[in-house]
Amino acid sequence: MERTISGMMGKGSVNHNTRAFSAKNVDKERSRDNVEFCHSDIKEVYHTLFDEALERYNAKQKRSDRKIDDYYEKIRRGKQEKLFYEVIFQIGNKDDMNVQSSEGQLAKDILCEFMEQFQKRNPNLFVFSSHLHMDEQTPHIHIDFVPFIRNSKRGLDTRVSFKGALAEQGFKGGTRGMTEWNEWIEAEKQELSKVMGRHGVQWKQLGTHNKHLSVLDFEKQERQKEVAELEQTISGSKEELSDILHQQIAAGQETEQIRKEGEAIRQEVSELTAANHLLKEQAETLAEDKEKLLSENEKLEKQQKFYSRTLTKWYSQRKSWREIYTPMMKM
Repeated sequence: MERTISGMMGKGSVNHNTRAFSAKNVDKERSRDNVEFCHSDIKEVYHTLFDEALERYNAKQKRSDRKIDDYYEKIRRGKQEKLFYEVIFQIGNKDDMNVQSSEGQLAKDILCEFMEQFQKRNPNLFVFSSHLHMDEQTPHIHIDFVPFIRNSKRGLDTRVSFKGALAEQGFKGGTRGMTEWNEWIEAEKQELSKVMGRHGVQWKQLGTHNKHLSVLDFEKQERQKEVAELEQTISGSKEELSDILHQQIAAGQETEQIRKEGEAIRQEVSELTAANHLLKEQAETLAEDKEKLLSENEKLEKQQKFYSRTLTKWYSQRKSWREIYTPMMKM
């Protein structure tokens, strides 16, 4: 059995992950099958990770305006780092690992085993919330974490740093196509594939789209060179004609290779489509969260207006609360 592995950055909607709010694509009857690995308040996590470093930092500041009152709020309002990051892992898709099939249960078992060693493998990524969802079409796991580094030479000696956290774990990137994030995701996919192997599932690797395009361009250039050489040797000796035949055979082999590369691209498009489906689900969830919050806000505004009218009338007429409140409730 071969299955693809999807690993992507998520939106980071904790309310969605914990099912505080449920999107339309969620089957609430199956939410009981979800798995919560951990869930902590992120503000408490910031206190645990950074309070001591914050105290050391503030003690060194001679100017009060350079001191930091709340590190959580500093990061939340800043633009350099996010409060936390989320990664989503999924095996296969809704067609070959559907949650309501035996393969879906197998995917759940593999993802649970994969999660057991995640924190140990990633000491610089503090996981505060992690959930495996079995109430959507394909089993997948959300992992929310705060990336941090120690012994920093600027700012707090222990501070939030996504690139720094991955660099301390050995992922330093260096190229446009292979960033720290890409290196780390690839390493985690390798770990997931090991767990899959123990359960009899092989990783169906599809490569990268850019790689395939570069191969096609190279093959095209080589083919043009071969055509030019054939035109020059067409009137040559039998020995030269024999060489031409060998080149034609090689060209046929290269064409077959290009065909295989094209098939790999089509398979990759399938994987990207599955990833896009997950992102759409995340977008729907955020839209519903926003709608519910706006509804709650509207209710609070109505309550505020009611109490404001009550107080205004009380001050103007100098009447008791009971004399005012009773007729107003009859309105």
